[in-house]
Amino acid sequence: MIASIPSPSSSGFGIGPFEIHVYGLMYAVAVVAAVLITVRRWEAQGGSRDTVYDCAIWGFPAGLLGGRLYFDITSFNEMPHTWWGPFAVWDGGLGIWGGIALGTAVGIWRLRRAGVSVPAFMDAAAPALLVAQAIGRIGNYFNQELFGGPTSLPWGLEISTAHRPDGYASYSTFQPTFLYELIWNLCLAAFLVWLGHHRKIRPPGLFALYVTGSSAFRIFEESLRVDPAQHLLGLRLNFFVACILTIAGAAWFIAIQRARSESQGEAPAEPPPAREAAVPRSDQ
Repeated sequence: MIASIPSPSSSGFGIGPFEIHVYGLMYAVAVVAAVLITVRRWEAQGGSRDTVYDCAIWGFPAGLLGGRLYFDITSFNEMPHTWWGPFAVWDGGLGIWGGIALGTAVGIWRLRRAGVSVPAFMDAAAPALLVAQAIGRIGNYFNQELFGGPTSLPWGLEISTAHRPDGYASYSTFQPTFLYELIWNLCLAAFLVWLGHHRKIRPPGLFALYVTGSSAFRIFEESLRVDPAQHLLGLRLNFFVACILTIAGAAWFIAIQRARSESQGEAPAEPPPAREAAVPRSDQ
């Protein structure tokens, strides 16, 4: 082994009497980044940043709840065997699909109450969600989780003995799938931003591509990972979830754009639905 990526010796650090878990810290940073990016994109469409803040205030805790519920249901054997095990988000264990599903559902509820365009807002938030997911993967790195099979590649990830799955104790370096997903998410976010500026995509087409692209990569990632997980028919459960969401996302995108092409030649469209002229701006 000529080179490798070392893993952190600890998953957190202390500040006085407090122990800071990097996993939780990265999720907090991810939320801030997602809000800032969405504010910039939403205001560029004439929307109010107050709408973004409202969605974040309601959507973030809903996302945590949904992510943890997904983990508890699909990986119940990985929970700490204590009364607080189902709630131990600081030790990892958040299913991204559960978090996105419940967070999105609650966000849509808030958007409809505000009377703004749900599809336009979803497209504004799609790249921000990918950046947030990429930041969150740094927390997985500190927890020494989300890694693939043994490898001798120069970017192999060193995993301590305590974190190696059964049957892999003799191996020291593994595929850094957390890093692969981090890079993919940032590239996909950049592509969605570019696509939104250079092509006429009917909303929420960018969000549909977010679902498609993120899930498609998980098919590849799940084929590499060896960390503990529930299996179905010899394959990881999340592999099947990723396949279903990839197909659903692609079909959704095609349906959205087909509806756009069929509507061409009809009466002129209404003004951009994202604009919230009636909402007072606190920064004016």
